[in-house]
Amino acid sequence: MIPIRDTIPSQHPPIATWFLIAINSVIFLVELMMPMPERDQFFHLFGIVPARFTHLDWALWIGIPIDNYWPFLTSMFLHGGWLHIIGNMWALWIFGDNVEDRMGPVRYVIFYLLCGMVAGIVHWYTNPDSTIPTVGASGAIAGVMGAYFFLFPHSRVIVLVPIFIFPFFFEVPAVFYLGFWVLSQVFSGTLTLGDARSVGGVAWWAHVGGFSAGIVLHFFFIRRKRSYRRFFA
Repeated sequence: MIPIRDTIPSQHPPIATWFLIAINSVIFLVELMMPMPERDQFFHLFGIVPARFTHLDWALWIGIPIDNYWPFLTSMFLHGGWLHIIGNMWALWIFGDNVEDRMGPVRYVIFYLLCGMVAGIVHWYTNPDSTIPTVGASGAIAGVMGAYFFLFPHSRVIVLVPIFIFPFFFEVPAVFYLGFWVLSQVFSGTLTLGDARSVGGVAWWAHVGGFSAGIVLHFFFIRRKRSYRRFFA
């Protein structure tokens, strides 16, 4: 299922969501201008390489600093290809504006960054021996999706389901779409546990960690003193 849009219009211009999409896009364009060896080194320095924090001797041997934890922040602004960044930014665009409405732009950005860092820590914990850099905003966006799951239970999502060569559009409850999505991450992540060969593709447990963080942390970031009109679309 490919999400197209949700049925809840935003009440305010999603300034922070636009900003996050813009900064991710600019950094990705900078990546494209790098030669491949330089880009690979860039990902090792600013992406999350779990073995860097688990096996310090290995990190020192290949020349990666061991006392630098900035990758848990910087990794969420890096992407490995066009499909990677387009998919992430599209999901952020669909679900981010409504969550930003409930939090306000400043709280929303802090919430986004915290979810991304929790996702990175979960990825490290579940893949401690991986020497492959993990990059992408999907953990932080999963946090936004977790908040959306809880805040907008009556929303619906328009999804595209390709059957053979024919596109079909369906409207499904947001709780169904997001619930199915996170369960698929848990299922896929469970299949990869203990299999070092699968590490370096999709960071399934980072998604689960980010989604869970979004559900828990959003309580501390929503604006309770301001009126908010609920939509039942």
